[in-house]
Amino acid sequence: MRRRTFLSLSAAPLAAAYAKTPHDEAAYEREAPRPSRDDSAGELPLEELTIDSIQESYGSGRSSSRALTEAYIGRIRELDFKTVNAVIEMNPEALALAEASDRERRQGQIRGPLHGVPVLIKDNIDTADRMSTTAGSLALYGSIAAQDSAVAARLRAAGAVILGKTNLSEWANFRSNHSVSGWSARGGQTRNPYALDRNPSGSSSGTGAAVSANFCAAGVGTETDGSVVSPSSCCGLVGIKPTVGLIGRSGIIPISHTQDTAGPMARTVRDAAILLTALAGADPRDPATQAAAGHVEKDYTLFLKSDALKGARLGVARKFFGTSPGADQVIEGAIAVLKTLGAEIVDPADLPSHGKFGDSESEAMLYEFKDGLNQYLAGAGSAARVKTLTELIAFNTEHASRELAIFGQDVFESAEKKGPLTEKAYQDALEKNLRLSRAEGIDAILKEQRLDALIAPTNGPACLIDVVNGDQDTGGCSSAAAVAGYPHITVPAGYVHGLPVGISFFGTAWSEPRLLGLAYSFEQATKIRKAPRFLAAAEF
Repeated sequence: MRRRTFLSLSAAPLAAAYAKTPHDEAAYEREAPRPSRDDSAGELPLEELTIDSIQESYGSGRSSSRALTEAYIGRIRELDFKTVNAVIEMNPEALALAEASDRERRQGQIRGPLHGVPVLIKDNIDTADRMSTTAGSLALYGSIAAQDSAVAARLRAAGAVILGKTNLSEWANFRSNHSVSGWSARGGQTRNPYALDRNPSGSSSGTGAAVSANFCAAGVGTETDGSVVSPSSCCGLVGIKPTVGLIGRSGIIPISHTQDTAGPMARTVRDAAILLTALAGADPRDPATQAAAGHVEKDYTLFLKSDALKGARLGVARKFFGTSPGADQVIEGAIAVLKTLGAEIVDPADLPSHGKFGDSESEAMLYEFKDGLNQYLAGAGSAARVKTLTELIAFNTEHASRELAIFGQDVFESAEKKGPLTEKAYQDALEKNLRLSRAEGIDAILKEQRLDALIAPTNGPACLIDVVNGDQDTGGCSSAAAVAGYPHITVPAGYVHGLPVGISFFGTAWSEPRLLGLAYSFEQATKIRKAPRFLAAAEF
């Protein structure tokens, strides 16, 4: 096994370096930006702020980006370590960015609805600043990107204040089949803000917990299969997994180039649509965005109609039910609401290929992960202690007391055995995935039943954090849209013992406008979301 000389560093200096990670509380206090004056947001209460209310407060002079950013920093300092452990690193430039935003506003330059709005992003998204991009791994701690990801660049162009980065399931939950979602060696365990003994779900667990806990106005996660919609559902959020190619993926630590995408996570459909508008568009470093030409909308909020469900034909993907009786009951109630709002319900409307492409999905992802990660690591900065998957596996083995303390790296090891993307096994798996998920899956049932979208429980309520047995299966409907590369939106639908459950709307490629309308109509009629109370356990 080829190993680089820096892997032979002794344990003592490595331990010293890791002690400085921002999730060591003392270091966090030293390195996070510290408000220099009263950290209130003026007359603006932090809980459940919307982007529209933030902009109104800025325009009226009741608050400023500096004041609001200070207030969010203060809330994170006060609550995060004590509760959800969601923020892996604060941006030391956050207050300067907020001040620059305020100066622009005073000069009459307002970039759009995100101008001066504090957001958090997942720690697998490159930022060319003083923050690391690590995917939660100690092997990348201190690695600074030379160039902003497409996501970070678009947020900056829209005027958003990148407040910091959020914890995640290490390597976006693609390291072991027995992982604990929300855990990384760098960040520790993120917890669910509704019940702190519960898992926030992964892998965008930190973004889900942080947005739900009102640590920012909105956030960005990433998904390969379920990692935006699942934590959104479990944390009482709206999550959008867009069509692959709608948002550029350059500068995002990859798993699968056919399934990966970033996606908005917010407390309302409107806020998620505002964030989607800012993120969507061409990325010269991501060929997948070429397919989005002609499909990118200038403003996704224009499709938010309270009567969008009237006359809509929705198919109930009934085979996604049955894992959680509580979640099923919530969704049955939601279906009744959809009917009262004028939707025509087709029940059942199951995918003809339901359950037929799980193995091929795993096979293709193993190939694509090895190929994509090796390319990413090869271009990582000098602080990255590994440059290949081979070296990463060796690093984790050498530092097993920290990296492998909770679970192993069997997925890494399986991926390492795969060959190039030219191999027939990969080509066959990919062909099967796309055929069964698209033409013989989502598109087939939509056409057969003349449907606008499919609906199902996003997943069950959050499971307990269990480092002995790993994650419990709570069901989920994410795989079909994920494998197809099609859009999927989840919206809060109800609670099971105080734990949120979301309803999913998913459909064919580039159907985000229609799905957003449906989700918004349901949200406005129900107003399900309630702010979390950081309870020790679920309510019984």
